[in-house]
Amino acid sequence: MDSWIWWLLAAAGLGIPLVLTAVPEFAMFAVGALVAAGVAALGGGVVLETLTFVAVSAAMVVFVRPIARRQLEKGPQVKMGIEALQGATAVVAETVDGEGGRIKLNGEIWSARALHPGQVYEPGQQVDVVEIQGATALVV
Repeated sequence: MDSWIWWLLAAAGLGIPLVLTAVPEFAMFAVGALVAAGVAALGGGVVLETLTFVAVSAAMVVFVRPIARRQLEKGPQVKMGIEALQGATAVVAETVDGEGGRIKLNGEIWSARALHPGQVYEPGQQVDVVEIQGATALVV
């Protein structure tokens, strides 16, 4: 049996514990085995195949693993509370100017004030929430 087949079997064998344990390092070793299978298919010797497997696997662990860890630890960026309202679009319910007014934001009526004092927004206009100060939304 050709050596590239053995490397493919090794890659598949490394994929099994990856699925069972969800340890991403097994995927990195499986990629190393796939690259070694490619080298074997191109006619590389056993020494070159093994060095390729070790080099690619080590490179994946050194360079890709830290990036993957950071992404897993960071988790999804879910905005909550006031942060979720910033950047939202609202509809003016009562005239909004530099002194105050009311907007409908996510189905609720909020106090609002124009970010720029000279601006006036009429009922029915859409505005963007720039910031929340206390219970007042600053809009543009």
